This record gives sequence, C-alpha cells and structure tokens, in this order.
Amino acid sequence: MRHIERKYSGLGCVLALVMAASPVFASDPPEGNTLPQPSLTASEQEIPDPDIRAWWNLTYDRKPPAPVPGKDYGMDPASGKFVHPKSTPLVRKAPGFPGQLSYWDQKSYKKNVDVLAFYDFIPSTGHTWQSIADFGNKRYMYVYYRSGLGIFDITDPRKARLVYRRGHRVVAHGKRDTVNPYPKGDGFGAANIQWHKGLGKYVMVQAFEVPRYGVMDAKYREPDGVKTLKKWNGLKGFRVYAMDGPTPDQWKLIAERTTDYRHPDAPYGQQQGSGALDIPAWSGGKYMFLSTAPDDRFMLTEFEDYIYTPGYQVWDMSDPANPAFVSQFAAPGQILGDPDHDAAYLQNPRAGNRTSWFGSRMPPFMTKAPDEGGKIAFGAMAGLGLYSLDVSNPADIKIVGHVNQVPKFAGTEFDNVDLSQYERTGYIFSNGYPMNDECYEPYKDILVIDARDPAKLAIAAKFPRPTPPADAAFTDFCQRRGSFGPKRSGYLTQPGHFRNGIVSYAFYNAGVQIFDVKDPTKPEISGYFIPRFPTDAETGGESQGNLTYGVFAEYDRNILWAFTNHGFYALTSPLLGRPSFKAPEKPWPPR
Repeated sequence: MRHIERKYSGLGCVLALVMAASPVFASDPPEGNTLPQPSLTASEQEIPDPDIRAWWNLTYDRKPPAPVPGKDYGMDPASGKFVHPKSTPLVRKAPGFPGQLSYWDQKSYKKNVDVLAFYDFIPSTGHTWQSIADFGNKRYMYVYYRSGLGIFDITDPRKARLVYRRGHRVVAHGKRDTVNPYPKGDGFGAANIQWHKGLGKYVMVQAFEVPRYGVMDAKYREPDGVKTLKKWNGLKGFRVYAMDGPTPDQWKLIAERTTDYRHPDAPYGQQQGSGALDIPAWSGGKYMFLSTAPDDRFMLTEFEDYIYTPGYQVWDMSDPANPAFVSQFAAPGQILGDPDHDAAYLQNPRAGNRTSWFGSRMPPFMTKAPDEGGKIAFGAMAGLGLYSLDVSNPADIKIVGHVNQVPKFAGTEFDNVDLSQYERTGYIFSNGYPMNDECYEPYKDILVIDARDPAKLAIAAKFPRPTPPADAAFTDFCQRRGSFGPKRSGYLTQPGHFRNGIVSYAFYNAGVQIFDVKDPTKPEISGYFIPRFPTDAETGGESQGNLTYGVFAEYDRNILWAFTNHGFYALTSPLLGRPSFKAPEKPWPPR
C-alpha cells in the first residue's frame, strides 16, 4: 500500500551544469518549446492536457520493468540478507517474495528504550504531523493530518488527555469516526507555531496543498485527475492564526495567502501550482520559507500520480497579519517550457522513468534564519539532488554547492535533511524514504554529507542498515512485511531542537532507530523501539504495512513520541537522559 551501481555518462554533465548555474527564479517561459519533439503515437495523442503532453514528449518512455520476486531480488540464502531490486515502478500494491512472514508480526522489540504509554488516537494510517505549544503551565501536542485533528494535554506524557478533536479518526476495522467534519477540500494544514514578539502571543502558520496521492494512478492517462489538481477547489497556500489559547475557538485567522504569487487574488479553483508542502520553515522572525510549485510551469517531474515539482518560496512575516511575498527559487530542471530547464531535466539520468519525484517535499533546512544571522540552507530536492544555498539575501537565493547519488527509484530521494550535528561537526544527514511496501524498491540509505565547505558537498558515509533482534522470527526486516527504510528524524518544531551525538529516525517496520553520531562519519545503532503491527481489526488492512512513519522528540524533557498506523507511543531512553513528567521550566516555543 502506498504511503505515500551503475554510472551514467550524463551525470557529470548534470553536476557541471548545476555547479556553474546562477540562481534560477521563476519567469514567464518563451512561446512554444524550442527542443525537437518526437512524433506522437496514437496513445500519446490521447494526452489532452498540454502541459502533461509537453512533459511526455521531452523524452522517451523509460519506465522500469517489474522485477520478478525471488529471481531479480529477494533473500540471499547464503547470508540471510535481502537483496533489493535495482529499480522498480511505483505501485499501489507491491508483490511479496519467497521468505517473507505469512502473518503480521505481533511481537515488539526494544533496546535502551522504555514505553511510557500508548494512545490509540490516529487521524490517518498513512501519516500525521505534530506540533507542541505550552499554555498556562501545560504542554499541548497537536496530532493531525488534513481532515483529522486531536489536541492532547501531554503535561504528564504517561497520562496524556485528549482535550479537543475535529474531523476524521480511524477506529476499528479501518472505519472513520467523524466529529464536526471539515468542509471538502479544507482541513488542518501542516502547522508551525512560534512566538511573535510584536504581537506578544503565539502565531500558527498552516500550510495547504493539493493531494499528493490518491487522485489518480498515471497523469498521462487520467486527464480528470490532472484537472482536479490544477483546479483544486481549496487553498493553495497558507493561513496565519493568532493564538490566545490551545484550542481553535481561541484562535483568530489574521491572514491567508496563495503561493500562486503571480495571481495573488485568484479564488479557490483558479489558483495555480501545488500550494505549500509540509511544515513551513519559520522561527517567528522576519523570513518564512516554503516548499511550493507556485504555478503550472513547475511540472518537470516523473512522478506518475503528482504533477508538480516544488521549489522554494520566501515570505516576509514581519507583520503576520500582512505576509509579503519576497522571492521564488527553482533549481535547474524544474520549469516546463524553459529551454535551459528542459535541457537540465534531460541530462538527469532519471528523465523518462515515469517514477522519480523531482523537487522538494519540505522547505529548505537551516540552523538559523537569515534575520538571525544564518547564511546557509540545505535543500533536499529528491531526484534533483541536495543543494547548499546562500540565503543571506532571501530576495536573491544563490546555489553554493550540489551533490547527487546514483538513481534509486521507486521511492523518494533526498527528502529530509538533519542538521542536528552540523554546527558541532560540519556534517549533515540526508535521506529519501520508501514509497512501495515489501521492499519493492532500492534501499534508501541515510547519507552522511560532508558540508564543512558548502561549495563542495560530498557523500562521506552511510548509516548502518538496521538488523532484526536475535529473538525475531526473521533475519532481515524486509521479511517482516510492509515498508522498510528511514522516514524522518523529526521537525524543527521539536522542543529543545537537537541533542549532540544522538539522532533518532522513524524507520517504518523497523520502528524507531536511535543512532550514536558522536562521530558523524561512523554512526552506530545504540537503541530502538520496534512496535507490533496492527491487527486487521484495528485498521481493516488499511496501510497496514506503513508501521512507524513519524518520530517527534521533546529534547527539553527527554521524551520520544513514535507515531504509527495504529496509534502513538510515549517513549524514554537513557540515551537521551532522565525524563521529566511535568511542565518544562521554559515554555515552548521560546518567547
């Protein structure tokens, strides 16, 4: 269920082009397409959308064939390890392979981790976001995903209490229990809460985007799906709320903006582009960064069921009630119909594979915002690679460095960047994550990137691949069924930010994996919590293999939260330190 080594001669050309490139900003493309066009076959003439047809005609169809389980990939009987396929298409239901368990493992496993509590609230079996804010000597956590929201009092994480909910909640047999539903096309957007000095209160920014999956299977065969995303009847952008308390009845909407900056007054259904993806990067100061495709020119992406390739956008938030657009950034190979972008796209070895995601899925990552003295940000742009960016002047973002890896599709590449050890060591961590279940794609490594010189990014090492505990009934996590690989290490909104020498990742069927990164070039697994799979009765089989998709750390209280497809766990570990079960001494976000 979706959840959403060979050298290529063209790769050197791509790197040379990127490193020499000046910053690229959105501009109106020339009339027509200057590149030679192959003739259409009968089936290709049936692509009615002109943008999808123009993208299709840039290259020939190089979609990977479906490998044969047990022949092209599977268990190696000599080593007891899984050999991943070299490439796969994106699928909704992946095939199994010989040697997998015939059941969903109901055992849980742990090392250097203790479980404090489990809560069966889950608004989605595929993904949720989290935010934390302190009001009146109490700590609140927001657990949500688009059409479902729960607000918990987690002052004592052992006895968390649901204080507010709205929209969908998944209950027994995968059914939806709904309270006060959100209107169609609306919901609770990916949120960032920060203290705003000028207003003297917390401000929440919520990002709104078009669906990333579930609308269609193949954009070149389903014009209605393309039209749905282009004409999405909802906000493509963000909303800003002033918060006088923890629950929505205490919030005031003070601003709404579309990321379609060329058409700022366009109503719902006429706004172009993707909207704002994931949690906005904002620390409460002047500048906010978003991941977004601002309009329908940003469409050079291979992903079959998504039409946009998001770049980066900057907004001036000096007055949260009046956000002002600052700039739009695009990496080489994003803007359809621009000759330079088309050429950069064609030189990427992934072009034509009808599988790879191109562009960002999260805003750029930085330890300090430009108004706080920050100069360098890192942009994970999937199949386009990892960029280091000079953001000291947000109106003129410049490319400083770039690195890419050999293509590994299906699944995403360069999705997340972890900066927890950057200021201490100069090294950063970046990873993609699996999109197919049953290990039906190349393994997604967590890469250690040497960023001591941002102009010369280099892959220095890889994190170890987790292995099952000795008492497990399998020798490789791929045998456990479901999805296996890293997701993310949390978000910039985690209380207390980072911890030197320690980083934790959600790892799908391998649970939460805690790594010792005191020497970032030699990471080691030092702890883990691997929960059981849900039963059919709990999820109705919905996204059953999408086990642990999120981790959120309270570094100021030494609490880890693990988010799964059947609920969420409160965890503690001696690797983090002694936990606190009362309100923190200093409120979060910092005031």
